[in-house]
Amino acid sequence: MATATFNGKVIAESDDTTFVEGNHYFPLDTLDMSVVSKTDRTTFCPWKGDASYFTLEVDGQVAENAAWYYEQPKEGAEDVAGRVAFYGVVTVTA
Repeated sequence: MATATFNGKVIAESDDTTFVEGNHYFPLDTLDMSVVSKTDRTTFCPWKGDASYFTLEVDGQVAENAAWYYEQPKEGAEDVAGRVAFYGVVTVTA
């Protein structure tokens, strides 16, 4: 079971993560949506496509754009479809 924790709160947990480029990608439906807000930030990965971002807020602590996901990953990156990963401010244990 992999667990993602921010500011002492579990924000995602699953035994079905995909490990890509050093990051655990959790199913989006395991993310605690009460602690995230979608942002306008986007980035581009040459092989995965356009990434969208969430900001996290737990007990007043905010991590801007700390979670990302690919709404429509490119061909060959289907493993990350419908999944979310986190920057280092989130502790992920597996």
